[in-house]
Amino acid sequence: MELRLPPYHQFTLRNGVPVYTVEAGSQEVVQVELLFFAGLWYEDHPMQAATTNFLLKNGTRNKTAFQLNEQVEYYGAYLHRGCFNDVANITLHCLNKHLTHLLPVLSEILTEAVFPADELEIYKSNQLQRLNINLKKCDFVANRLMDVYLFGADHPYGRYTTEEGYQAIQREQLISFYDRHYVHGSCMVLVSGRLPADLQQQLESCLGHLSLTGVRPTGTNHGLLPAQQRTHRIINDEQGIQGAIRMARSSPNRKHPDFVGMQVLNHLLGGFFSSRLMSNIREDKGYTYGIHSYIHSHLHEGSWHISTEAGREVCEAAIVEIYKEMSLLCKEQVSSEELDNVRNYMLGGLMGDLDGPFQIMSRWKTYLLNELPDHYFDESVASIRAMTPQRLQELANRYLDPAAFFELVVV
Repeated sequence: MELRLPPYHQFTLRNGVPVYTVEAGSQEVVQVELLFFAGLWYEDHPMQAATTNFLLKNGTRNKTAFQLNEQVEYYGAYLHRGCFNDVANITLHCLNKHLTHLLPVLSEILTEAVFPADELEIYKSNQLQRLNINLKKCDFVANRLMDVYLFGADHPYGRYTTEEGYQAIQREQLISFYDRHYVHGSCMVLVSGRLPADLQQQLESCLGHLSLTGVRPTGTNHGLLPAQQRTHRIINDEQGIQGAIRMARSSPNRKHPDFVGMQVLNHLLGGFFSSRLMSNIREDKGYTYGIHSYIHSHLHEGSWHISTEAGREVCEAAIVEIYKEMSLLCKEQVSSEELDNVRNYMLGGLMGDLDGPFQIMSRWKTYLLNELPDHYFDESVASIRAMTPQRLQELANRYLDPAAFFELVVV
């Protein structure tokens, strides 16, 4: 099975912003993603980054939120934004023939957003309602607490939303963050699909004159302060019949030489439907409808998680079985047949990731953000194919030590 990641092409706008493009696909559509170093890592106040990002398209000097959305929808386009731990984005999907009409909307958002006070109040009210509902759910509470245990409550990766935080958000905080991280922020542009012949000229006209930079921000550092206690039991609902089980440890991120091997080991443990945890805890014991393990690779840290919901009365038994499967991977080498199944599943997933221009660009985005070499994809494929039972056992003994894991049950 031949796996090749189609290459990107690059050019730089006159303000220094890099543009990466992937020409692929059969439909006359294009995706333009503006990626900013404006995630939670860079905020000065709780929820500042996410609130700023959400309200970017909720009003400019000359247009209301309704008028902006109407302009985008007139062309059958879709404009959305997102804020994450390290970065934030604004993404436009449209027919390529309409790009010339819609790029000016991005330019307007990046220079004239005003964060109307009434829109901020609506946002805060909606978020508070959503938060109050979610806090009744054991899985929501468990996810928040595990991040705190791993990174510390004041670390960007461990900080979570609160009623007090929403109430404290001020419009001036948003304007300040917007000016630093969007108007004068560090940006990269990712364009994929059927590209217009004059794409570079269009981007120069609408974005090249802005006060953006292609230089990554430096100097921001946040110290880790993980919890000292490793085992936690939280009662969130006295009458609840289900518990959320979360187990996690810190781990190397994508830049570490062990990372690809850890991904293979993770799939063996709980990364797909035929994994050890699914076979034991779902199929054999019937404790849960599903259990999964996964690796989070942030730009600055990494973490390895095991996650499931189970009946309140079997949560402790499920945890015993999780540790049992971890121990087996440390003590016994996986069979060649099981390793082949995992290897084929992972390679099939990589092939699926190459099905279409947006998926191709998504993989390049990961590599570009992590400053990985262009041959990283090929090396990853080679590492998966070359993985051995001996190497997996070695990694299991290195990373599946129960003493390294935080253990949480919220019922």
